[in-house]
Order: sequence, then C-alpha cells, then structure tokens
Amino acid sequence: MDYGMTPELEQFRKEVRHFVENHKPDVPVRAGVRSAENEDELRRLKEWTRKLFEAGYIGADWPEEYGGSAHHSPERDVVVGEELARGRAAASVQGAGLLVAHALIDFGTEEQRRKFLPGIRSGELIFCQLFSEPSSGSDLASLRTKAVPDADGGYTVTGQKVWTTNGHWADYGYLLARTDPDTPKHKGISAFLVDMCSPGVEVRPLREMTGTSDFNEVFLDEVHLGPDALIGAPNQGWLIANSSLAHERSAVASAAVRLQQDIESLKDLARRVTRHGRPALEDGAVQERIGELEAQVTALSALVYANIGRWSRGAERIHDAPMAKLMFSETGVETARFALELAGARGILVENDENAVDDGRWQDEFLYARAYTIAGGTSEIMRNMIAERGLGLPR
Repeated sequence: MDYGMTPELEQFRKEVRHFVENHKPDVPVRAGVRSAENEDELRRLKEWTRKLFEAGYIGADWPEEYGGSAHHSPERDVVVGEELARGRAAASVQGAGLLVAHALIDFGTEEQRRKFLPGIRSGELIFCQLFSEPSSGSDLASLRTKAVPDADGGYTVTGQKVWTTNGHWADYGYLLARTDPDTPKHKGISAFLVDMCSPGVEVRPLREMTGTSDFNEVFLDEVHLGPDALIGAPNQGWLIANSSLAHERSAVASAAVRLQQDIESLKDLARRVTRHGRPALEDGAVQERIGELEAQVTALSALVYANIGRWSRGAERIHDAPMAKLMFSETGVETARFALELAGARGILVENDENAVDDGRWQDEFLYARAYTIAGGTSEIMRNMIAERGLGLPR
C-alpha cells in the first residue's frame, strides 16, 4: 500500500520500523483509543512518548527552536503512523498534548510555550481534551460550559465535559468554553489551559461496554483560571481548536494499516473455523465478503495517500478528511462484525475465557469499532460534509 513512496521515504520507513521493534513498550495494544490501565502502564507510555519525541518521530512539525525537525514532511508523518500500527506499538500518551502544543505554538504566549512544551515532549505533563459535552457532541459549537471574566483578568468556569480520554491521568486540560453568549455560537468561544488539580474540578471515570474506563466525565464548578490560562485572544477558541485539529492528519493512515492487519487476521480466522464441515475460507460467500472488505481497505489506503499528496502541495480539500474517516470507521465495524459471525457463539466470549476465540479480540474490536462512527464526528456528520462541501448539494 506504499503509494508514492520515494527511496528516501523507504529508507526512513526502515529506520522507523527498526526503532519500533527495539523500543516499543510492553503494553498491550487494545482496540481503539485507550488509556493506561494502571500507573505502571502510564509510566511506560510516558517513557515511550519521550523516546518518540527524542527520535523526532512525533513533534517533528514543531518549529526547530522547540524541538521540531528541518526534515519534517507530511509523508514522514504518515510513515511513522503506519509503522507504529504495523509494529503493534502503543500510541503516545500525548494525543491531547499534541493538540495543545500546536495551539500554543500558533496562538500561545512565549511564556506558555516555555512552560508547557518541554513537559509535553518529555511525557511528564499529560493533557486531556475538554471539548465535548453531553448535549454538544458533533455540534461542538453549541457547547454550554461558560467562562465568566473576573476582576483580576482571569475567568471563572462552570460546566460539564464528557468523553474525556485520560481525564483521570491528566495534569492539565485543553478547554473550550463560552465567553460571549450574545454572539453567533461559534464566535463566542475561548480556549483555556486548566490545571486538573484546581478546586472545583471533579473527574468521574465512565465504565464502558468494553469493560474499561478510558473516558471520563469532568465537572467544573466555579473553577478559577488566571489570566495566563487563556490561549490566544478572547473568543478566538473556535479558530484555535480547528487550527490545532488540522495538524492531526496522519491518524487515518495508521488506522488503514490496522484494518489491513485485521483483514489478514480475518483470513486466518476463516481458515480455523468451519462451515459445513470445511474451513470457512473455502466457502465462496466467505471469500466474497472478505474480498469486499479487503477492496475497501485498499481503496482507503489509496485515498489516504491521495489526501496526503494534496496536503503536501497545499491543495487539501475540505471533504478529504471526512471521506477517509467515514470509510475507515464504517469498514472497521463491518470487518469486526463479520469476524464475530465467523466465530459463531464463541465470538461473544471475552478475554481470559479459555473458550473465547482469539482471546476475545474480535469482541473487543466490535464493541470499540462502533465508537469510531461517533468519535471525531459521526458518520452522519461526515456524509453531510461530503455532500454539502464536496459535492455542492443543498443542505
């Protein structure tokens, strides 16, 4: 699937692959975006994050004065994402931290950059993303958490956030809150840095159907933020959030590799289970369904590389990312669903059950795959963006 790879990029791929093989942490790779299950895992993920930054495999697009690389390119970001996925390596613990870093680099003060960027690079300062709310998921601009100006130039924040990955581990939060209720909804939002140990901050882990607690609810009850907590200018939060999110374009590239791995695992499963007394993979209907899924993953890989090519030329289209996200999330659901169908009754068993198929891997994949059709914008929102902004269809 290495569309458009140059010899230089192929050499870089070998370098990254060797690094992953020799340095990846001993942390289980689970379906989806997951948090450390205990403090020991968190310690290993922090160390892994530090190594990735030091090697220049993440944070390479930062300015050189803050640790970035002169050799950065979008294509290199894709290679790193793919090799981390191919090597079944745990993701960096700094998912939200990378978003904060770009917000600070583009809009923050020099004091904020000097205070937070080194801690993000070392993995010592963990951030969480305080964007989504119970009543404003895909429609983020309708958020209701409010930040009221104080006499000292700071703000008092009251509201609730949800689906906060790593909220229970985080030192700081990257917060969006409404500072001007009298303007159009996306124009009255500001961005802030929140110390998660501040009085009035309460984090409640959410127990998910996967059996883990990766997400959290976060309640902010009259939390005081000093003047130095504001990122950029008041009411600039919508611009800041979209700008920082725009830097995260390589995630679907790694997801496509994981889907490719899933297809190979699906073929292996079909060799081991039977239909009508024969290996399921010999059944024509099974072959056809796996072929359809494999074709979709191949098309997704081609689309990702086409998108990256446009990005590197400055010709990115507004509907490129929604197309890739929609293809990835919907194909993931169908792949996991078909694996459970092949596994039969044993497919509903979870890990640590001796009768579970592949130690419950497909059950976990299926439960989390549905989350991807919601997180980062629902499939319905993605289809609207493609239709309205890509095809020019009416609302």
